[in-house]
Amino acid sequence: MPKVKTRQIVAKRFKITSSGKVIKRAQGSRHLRAKKSKKQIRRYNEPHVLGPKQAKLIKRLLHH
Repeated sequence: MPKVKTRQIVAKRFKITSSGKVIKRAQGSRHLRAKKSKKQIRRYNEPHVLGPKQAKLIKRLLHH
């Protein structure tokens, strides 16, 4: 039986914390920054936690 490969595109975008939560960067953080407020830009730098349904799907693609 061959090894199950990790989806590299998913591995680069998502990270699993030690408690099992899946975190990602905010979308839209690099595009059209000049018109966004400082508060918005600051909020984009925070890691975002995925919901349980999405986290389950991402964990299945990662195969740690």
